[in-house]
Amino acid sequence: MGTLVGVTLYARNAAEARAAFERAFARIAYIDALLSDYRADSEVSRLSTTPITISRELETVLRFARRVSEASQGAFDVTVGPLTRLWREKRAFTDDAKALVNWRDLHVENGKAWFAKPGMRVDLGAIGKGFAADEAARAAGVASVLIAASGDIVCREAPPGEKGWRVEAAGKVLTLRHAAVSTSGDSRQFFERDGKRYSHIIDPRVGAAMTTELEVSVVARNGLTADALATTLRVSGDASVLKRFAARRA
Repeated sequence: MGTLVGVTLYARNAAEARAAFERAFARIAYIDALLSDYRADSEVSRLSTTPITISRELETVLRFARRVSEASQGAFDVTVGPLTRLWREKRAFTDDAKALVNWRDLHVENGKAWFAKPGMRVDLGAIGKGFAADEAARAAGVASVLIAASGDIVCREAPPGEKGWRVEAAGKVLTLRHAAVSTSGDSRQFFERDGKRYSHIIDPRVGAAMTTELEVSVVARNGLTADALATTLRVSGDASVLKRFAARRA
């Protein structure tokens, strides 16, 4: 998924800790093999106009992404892949690529997924790391663990003798347990052309990279939610998205 992942945990002894680390990183590697569009052989890279059977993990992420797209009226859209590829190559977005971005054209039914149009691509960069962190925290099999996947942090029970994990986000130090925090920003991932700054964060509604520097952090019960909503708020700037999303979940 194009990022580094760190695991911090507490165990009764070295053997238990080593086993927990192995389980967590094995789970991350498995999720990466499913969700990373950097890998030509990943499950998400094999999506096309022909329906294919997908894993439980990919189906979970795609269905959740659709709910966020509905609540945000398209400010969050994992079909932004064609534009992401152009951004990575520092190329201008074309009208043809913009026309391929539409979350309604990604279908998930009966354990299968497919696109309505050829050339569509999925980019799970705004949701996959949070999901991977959730999965790694569960897989570790210890009570007190923190997974940090770039700007996405998932933690379980507090370290021994502490009220929670101390996590820095949005310029503040938070104390969290059984929670997640995700930060969506572009202080590092951007390029400049003709004096203009182009962020890796793309507004799928208009097919344009964000050009203003800003960070948004969201605290939620799990990484999947925090990751997706942080990007959504960064793009839309509309806090009412949170209420609409909560209403759809209910």
